[in-house]
Amino acid sequence: MGRPERSVSLSPADIGLHSIFFYEPTHVFCGFIMVLKSICERIIGATCSSKSSVETIDNSQVPASLKVGSGEIYFGNSGWAAAVWKVVNSGSMRRFQERVLGTGRTEISSSDGDIWLLGVCHNISQQESTANVDTRNEFAAFEQDFSSKILVTYRKGFDAIGDSKYTSDVNWGCMFRSSQMLVAQALLFHKLGRSWRKNIDKPLDKEYIEILQSFGDSEASAFSIHNLLQAGKDYGLAVGSWVGPYAMCRTWEVLARNQRETDNLAEQPLPMAIYVVSGDEDGERGGAPVVCIEDASKRCSDFSRGKLVWTPLLLLVPLVLGLDKINPRYIPLLQSIFKFPQSLGILGGKPGASTYLIGVQGDKALYLDPHEVQQVVNINGESQETSTSSYHSNVIRHIPLDSIDPSLAIGFYCRDKDDFDDFCSRASKLAEESNGAPLFTVAQSWRFLSQTASNNGPGGNLGFQDDDSVDMDVANEAGNNEDDWQLL
Repeated sequence: MGRPERSVSLSPADIGLHSIFFYEPTHVFCGFIMVLKSICERIIGATCSSKSSVETIDNSQVPASLKVGSGEIYFGNSGWAAAVWKVVNSGSMRRFQERVLGTGRTEISSSDGDIWLLGVCHNISQQESTANVDTRNEFAAFEQDFSSKILVTYRKGFDAIGDSKYTSDVNWGCMFRSSQMLVAQALLFHKLGRSWRKNIDKPLDKEYIEILQSFGDSEASAFSIHNLLQAGKDYGLAVGSWVGPYAMCRTWEVLARNQRETDNLAEQPLPMAIYVVSGDEDGERGGAPVVCIEDASKRCSDFSRGKLVWTPLLLLVPLVLGLDKINPRYIPLLQSIFKFPQSLGILGGKPGASTYLIGVQGDKALYLDPHEVQQVVNINGESQETSTSSYHSNVIRHIPLDSIDPSLAIGFYCRDKDDFDDFCSRASKLAEESNGAPLFTVAQSWRFLSQTASNNGPGGNLGFQDDDSVDMDVANEAGNNEDDWQLL
């Protein structure tokens, strides 16, 4: 699935050594980092092109090749080069880089408007002249809400995945980690409620610890990267390879179904049905996805083995909202998604860099970043504060909504039938406001949808405007045939 890149030998002159001496501090730092990497290649020599793409050092994966633009620098079997690589890519170096480049903490301003964070509005845009104290309190509430969301990042030092030698998902597991974060929020909402906050002054909730344990990095953990890879084989998931949002959603569907078939109903690790919303009754032909109420009901019935009419429901909606870049007409719709009380955010980001978008302020999406490399931890209920600190972050990052990759997936959690009905009402209203190009639509049944299409003529246009409806079909066809996410 990946696109191979040619291997070249780069010198400091090739990568801009002069920037260290003549450019502003931002370029000084970038030049310094790039020269460090170049020195590795110059000393070692590009003699390892036939070797493995991964060198194992201290049970963590260190790439033997460093991508720079369209080329690669090969480090080879050098402890010195690997050591430099580890320093350059360490957490402390990354934090320093973020401070220099300004890509760390977001400068949240009340002038940019209120913040919507997974269905909750934080009114930080109050007039400071009349409500300064209230504004500070509201921002503090937002920070606590943000830092209470579960962060799942790259890990190193876990048991090898299957028959491979991979003990880390560094550089390839960002979509796995992003999807784990989304499902973790669904479990938090289900077990502890949307108003739950992590409080360091109180003992940690038992349910919270159980959630973290289910995302551990071993086969024993229900939602580990090990088990996701096993469940997603039919969708092309393989250790060391990147994956797109559509395949990721289908993988969660398979994993949940497999666990439901082997475990007792009362012991389900995911206590909710999963519904991956598709484009038509056959599921894979593209077009605007349709939330079919009868399908949702069937998912709930199947999950409860016919014992319940309705159960909690996790909806995953994979979308492709453009070809090379996202169509601007979808931006207001994506902004509105975060206002749904059922919102679980979006699996998305820039090409090759999956993130978990959890909020929006104006035209900016706030996100949790899985790309920090952390040591594997064992959540065992003891020394909890130490072992759970790596699952949260107060570093607030943002990305312009119009710069995210058009291939993404939206998540929703509906606690019961009333909650699902409310979701359908909001989704239908949003579709009516979309000027003929909705993110997705809602229908009672496929039979009703087919009749509506027939009434709209041979093409079954359903009121879509010709220009964008065609683009949408083409885009979804492309997204369903190949997940356009690069290795990172």
